[in-house]
Amino acid sequence: MRIAVPQAVEEIIETLTGYGYEAYAVGGCVRDSLLGREPGDWDITTSASPFQVKEIFRRTIDTGILHGTVTVMKNHVGYEVTTYRIDGEYEDGRHPKSVAFTSDLKEDLCRRDFTVNAMAYSHETGIVDIFGGMEDLHRGVIRCVGNPVDRFTEDALRILRAIRFSAQLGFVIEEKTRAAIEKIAPNLMKVSRERVQVELTKLLLSPHPEQIREVYDLGISPYVSAAFHRADIKNLCIPSSLPAEKAVRWSAFLKNEDREAVISVLKDLKMDNATIDAAAVLTQWIHREIAEDKVAIRRAMSQMEPELFDRLLCLRTSLGCPGTERLKELTGQIRQAGDCIYLKDLAVTGKDLLNCGMKPGKQVGTVLSGLLDEVLEHPEQNKKDVLLRRVFPKQ
Repeated sequence: MRIAVPQAVEEIIETLTGYGYEAYAVGGCVRDSLLGREPGDWDITTSASPFQVKEIFRRTIDTGILHGTVTVMKNHVGYEVTTYRIDGEYEDGRHPKSVAFTSDLKEDLCRRDFTVNAMAYSHETGIVDIFGGMEDLHRGVIRCVGNPVDRFTEDALRILRAIRFSAQLGFVIEEKTRAAIEKIAPNLMKVSRERVQVELTKLLLSPHPEQIREVYDLGISPYVSAAFHRADIKNLCIPSSLPAEKAVRWSAFLKNEDREAVISVLKDLKMDNATIDAAAVLTQWIHREIAEDKVAIRRAMSQMEPELFDRLLCLRTSLGCPGTERLKELTGQIRQAGDCIYLKDLAVTGKDLLNCGMKPGKQVGTVLSGLLDEVLEHPEQNKKDVLLRRVFPKQ
């Protein structure tokens, strides 16, 4: 079987083989190519040592040279080239204490996580599939290479990677692999929360975000965080039609939690502040009643950025919240009319108030907020002369 390989990758492989070394595209790029998916990146494995790779190619970066990886630059794009290796003992449940380079491709492939990620390819040899990855692709199965207990003991993050790949590919997890996940789940405590969050986020952004239920069904959730474990998943519903955006998908997952719980879950996972803030607002408003009139909608809109309000409507639609289509219709009318929603759109500024004699201080902000409140109810009053007369009736 022949797969399409980017020209730069083909040139790197041909250059290495021209010097007498073995070289293959390996891992996820082979898997995705066989599935008809566009690979996100292309990794190359070779029998050449990192120092030999550096001698062969003019432009390289020492990405992880101690672990055998050199990045070869081609047309301003980097391609990771990693020497066949055998991992040493995993002392921390995440990283090998040492690596040894080898000239045997099989030794390199057998240290990888899942069979579908343990295939190599070159135009010269075709697919190298020692562990049945092709069959597992056809069957739609995630299965560990070799003994699953060993694979998860080596690197506990693989526990979440198994679920994430099943969600991304629409595959099922093979029974022995599932059993090993349940057994080794406590080891996830050894993994940084940032790495755990990245895997969970990729899972939620996948075509099957509902697979996050597996984190609970397989007994993993207590080892993610206490707040995550307490999340209410009884009515879990994360439609794949939702935009694949962090704040949106996490909000759908945490829709039954109060603001404090949402913030606690995401902070425990070291989520970025922008996503935490957005999710806190979205979950707060998902089930809150918004009357089907323009005043109520303008007041709701004023509580968040326009893009976030659109995401809220999207969430409410996907979750089947009644009346959302009418809210969308009225929102469109409000925007078309150019109604004032935010302080920045108010016809009067703080400078205008100062110019009319108001003293600097908290009163300026209080007055502006009051004017905005009036304009949200009566948008036709958003005119400078009208608003200034409200504040300074004797002038």
